[in-house]
Amino acid sequence: MLYSELVNVYEQLASTTKRLEKTTILAKFLKNLKDSKTIYLLAGRVVPDYDSRELGISQQLAIKTIAHSFSIDEKKVSDRFNKTGDLGEIAREFSEKKRQSSLFSSKLTIQKVFDSITKLMEIEGKGAIDKKLLIISDLLSNASPLEAKYIVRTLLSDLKIGVSAPTIVDSLAESFEIENEKIQAAFDLANDFAIIFNACSKGQKELEKISLLPGRPINVMLATKVTTIEEAFEICGKPAAIEEKYDGFRMLISKDKQGNISLFTRRLEDVTKQFPDVVKVVKENIQGNSFILDSEIVGYDPKTKKYRPFEAISQRIRRKYEIEETIKTLPVEVNVFDVVYYEEKDMINTPFIERRKLVEKIIKEKSLIIRPAVQIVTDSPEVAMDFFYNALKIGEEGIMIKAINAPYKQGRRVGYMCKMKPEINDLDLVIVGAEYGTGKRGGWLTSYIVACRDKDQLLEVGKVSSGLKEKDEEGFSYEQMTSLLKPLIEEKTSNAVKVKPEIVVSVTYQNIQASPSYSSGFALRFPRISHYRPDRSIKDIVSLDEIKKEAKRGRK
Repeated sequence: MLYSELVNVYEQLASTTKRLEKTTILAKFLKNLKDSKTIYLLAGRVVPDYDSRELGISQQLAIKTIAHSFSIDEKKVSDRFNKTGDLGEIAREFSEKKRQSSLFSSKLTIQKVFDSITKLMEIEGKGAIDKKLLIISDLLSNASPLEAKYIVRTLLSDLKIGVSAPTIVDSLAESFEIENEKIQAAFDLANDFAIIFNACSKGQKELEKISLLPGRPINVMLATKVTTIEEAFEICGKPAAIEEKYDGFRMLISKDKQGNISLFTRRLEDVTKQFPDVVKVVKENIQGNSFILDSEIVGYDPKTKKYRPFEAISQRIRRKYEIEETIKTLPVEVNVFDVVYYEEKDMINTPFIERRKLVEKIIKEKSLIIRPAVQIVTDSPEVAMDFFYNALKIGEEGIMIKAINAPYKQGRRVGYMCKMKPEINDLDLVIVGAEYGTGKRGGWLTSYIVACRDKDQLLEVGKVSSGLKEKDEEGFSYEQMTSLLKPLIEEKTSNAVKVKPEIVVSVTYQNIQASPSYSSGFALRFPRISHYRPDRSIKDIVSLDEIKKEAKRGRK
């Protein structure tokens, strides 16, 4: 298939903001698609989302490549980028000018584009930049202006066509006439649209054969937020399992039949290399030849043995160097609270109470090393609240309440699990824009536009300027946040930027009020960033419905 056919689909998708129209456009394309790997390109990738390999194409390298490919000065490209904020459009502009003075080369196929971009992930070491530049230049020199636009956008993982995983799921459902829920359930298990596409093309029975596989991440089950134990019992039933809510980060622990251990965050990121200490703990203290466990990793002070807040351990998630030293200064404890696969058996539909018994059976508990999550089972609000207050007393965030006979339902807040924390209003939101500070904060992005989700849309709910630190040693700082946001900049004005929505933060606030100033129709009053959440993604942020619920709760 020619790459121009895919580019035509990109253009159709970009021309509408209506989700149903996008779904139909994609469904028509998928019905005639032969190569399943092409579906990755619809998300601007060449591998599944959980594949941690990177193309290694920065904005600066993209600028350099455009300049080299079209024989123009780098400064010219940089100047245009500062005005437009879209290197894809800039590649299209310069490609059009070059075509006017030269003959157009051979037509690009999807396979050629896919193979060339895949090669970029394999290039490392000395001379890597020059090698990557040659591969990209070869693509761009054979591309039409529109093809050049989307090649560059793909290299920067930002197609700007408004297609997310839910839209692809809906499109597959429409194309192959299979229920949306069945496709979503299969995707939650595989997290690989190529696998899902292949199965859908063979029919629903083939789709239903997809199961868990150690070494491949899955979407975790999410908790419903409650403010009272009575509300939790109403959702989860009585009796319910009550567990401590740890101030750490979610980790899926996976071991395959060959003995390979993999560690994944709830964002599906592979962090096995960052946590060799956890790999060692798993090998030595968990019985079984193959399994997938759900857990929480908590950091503690090696001297005082006291648990440390999430901000401390978040540094380990991103750490790629000096790992052994970090292990010494911030050791971790593994708290296992669920098992979804064991000895080649899918346990997702096994009642939670049985899954918990297995967790207790296979774990060799060691103080401050590994343990089953602390748990009681009760139908008493008084006993549950005593457990809640004790959890707070020892420094935990609160409690988790779980339905004892429920299956493990991935990726959704379905009412099988609740979380309860003290009455502090906080929401997980994504940063979509920022403004530069002045005075002692000059040069840093210090004011952030945050957004909630509404299906495929992100809707702004306010601006937050406080909560981060002035200096790195005091905690997560404005300078660190600026370094994360700068590579994500999509558009610039004199003092503000629009950024790719990847950075999730927890924001506390006094209340939520109606506001025409933001696209959600609501605004947070007195917002403050309490945590940077590198372990969370857009699918974890609050929905508009939840914002409305919180606003209504505040008016009572």
